[in-house]
Amino acid sequence: MTRRSITARRARSRGSARRRHGASPFGELAASPGERGCAGLSQQARAALPSTAVPGDAPELDVDVVVVGAGMAGLYSLHHLRELGFRAVVLEQGDGVGGTWFWNRYPGARCDVPSLEYSFGFSDELQQEWEWTEVFPAQAELEAYFNHVADRFDLRRDIRLSTRVAAATYDEPSGTWLVETDAGDAIRSRFVIMATGCLSVPMKPVVPGEEQFRGQIVQSSLWPREGVELEGKRIALIGTGSSGVQSTPEIAKVAEHLYVFQRTPTYTWPSYNGPLDPEVQAETKRRYTELRKQQRETPGGVTSITGAIIMQGPEARKILEATEEERAAVLEQLGWGASRAWSDIYVDESANDIARDMYRTMVARTLDDPELVDHLAPSDYPIGCKRPVVDSHYFEAYNRDNVTLIDLREGGIESIDETGVQTAQGHFDVDLIVFATGFDAMTGALFRIDIRGRDGVLLRDAWADGPHTLLGLQTVGFPNLFTINGPQSPSVLANMVVCVEHHVEWIGAALAFVRDHGYSTMEPTPEAQQAWVDHSQAVSVGTMFTAESCNSWYVGANIPGKPRIFMPYVGGLTTYIEKAEAVADAGYEGFALD
Repeated sequence: MTRRSITARRARSRGSARRRHGASPFGELAASPGERGCAGLSQQARAALPSTAVPGDAPELDVDVVVVGAGMAGLYSLHHLRELGFRAVVLEQGDGVGGTWFWNRYPGARCDVPSLEYSFGFSDELQQEWEWTEVFPAQAELEAYFNHVADRFDLRRDIRLSTRVAAATYDEPSGTWLVETDAGDAIRSRFVIMATGCLSVPMKPVVPGEEQFRGQIVQSSLWPREGVELEGKRIALIGTGSSGVQSTPEIAKVAEHLYVFQRTPTYTWPSYNGPLDPEVQAETKRRYTELRKQQRETPGGVTSITGAIIMQGPEARKILEATEEERAAVLEQLGWGASRAWSDIYVDESANDIARDMYRTMVARTLDDPELVDHLAPSDYPIGCKRPVVDSHYFEAYNRDNVTLIDLREGGIESIDETGVQTAQGHFDVDLIVFATGFDAMTGALFRIDIRGRDGVLLRDAWADGPHTLLGLQTVGFPNLFTINGPQSPSVLANMVVCVEHHVEWIGAALAFVRDHGYSTMEPTPEAQQAWVDHSQAVSVGTMFTAESCNSWYVGANIPGKPRIFMPYVGGLTTYIEKAEAVADAGYEGFALD
């Protein structure tokens, strides 16, 4: 296939994607520059790839497995595939490893899972030797950790950086995949593993007049590696999701003035982060075998012994069964934690309303200006609808004289001009604009690659009405193509590292089964896939995730035109693992092996 034909095909696909997704309230939603073309594999690099001869008339394979993405999933995939005797290469569009923790360098970027649990458990030597410094690790420490993993296991020799995958095409006669890069290079493999991440495609509104702005415009999820000068600047921060919440206090410390443009208030809880107690770290390392087992036996993949913020209270504690006096006592005892200390608030909107009042009370206690409470405490959607945010002194930042909240519900952004941001409420002069406006979650990275299965069908067309998978791992019509933390798996609702390890090990065992039993291909049966899709949707019904008032990226509500389908699996990590292992133990029941 020529470079010209690849480019023409991608151009047609982009046109159909625009027609499907529609327009943003701000104008066209733009893919961020970080998604676009990077230098691909050189011919010299391609020649250096290991080659596996295929018997008969089938084309020669460059590798057994192509892995797309060098975040935590891609790194562990490469290591585990090597252990199983597969020849693999990882293609990564960035010029460094670490995925999320390579790209997201904004001030205050930090994980919401404790460091002692947001770490690999596949190697006891690794988990014993690495020393964490904080309860909740910051971006720089996580990037260093994943670089250490790449070096310790000699992974870099099979990772091709600055290589963006443009297309992956299944060749049915040979049962192989041809993976093509933006540079026009191609790699043929038997299997493809998409380790592209759930939150890896940044999105921002295209605001009229951006090109006129005389200052600097940056995006939180594509923060320049060289940093951004914030000191003494008037700064507009647009967006109050996790990135906006985490960066607000840090930017406020150094800015002349910070204007926070908020469309929707956020539920966020204090992390109480601090230095990691050496004794806690040492004791955890002694108990790691037990802890790793417990992680896979808890719905969210985190235990309560390392400082994790547990969102659901004990089953026996129901807020509707508590008296007002008992609720008040819990509020005084737990403070911020009181609003999430009950089991019924995630399945009963009346219970959720009471918990929301508790949350509002804590917001009011924290803010100096009582008029801000109505603007910063959510009132029109339930706790548990969106991914909970964990912060460090977010609400306290609004007590500073140099921080102003702009509630866009009272008048939205109209344009950007030479000197700042024009809203229906007035003009705000700024020197720097930071967009913290989220991601095209779960499916975004997959749809930006032309993935074509049997009969040339595009994955984005196969999923036009929402994702269709079996266990979030494979899709009918796309043999030997696997997704790590794909839609309809726990992924973003659980500890991502635990989910990654389970998926990598499950996929590895499946590939070995195919190889060792003389099969060529593996894909779901239509019946098994539909049963899983139905089950995945059924377990979300009645939860706050699918409440009518809930408009989250879990259901694609932040992307105009995206089908409203709850994408993660809410049945819990423990249940999911049990079901996935039962499928494997039954000889991969529900999958067609040929």
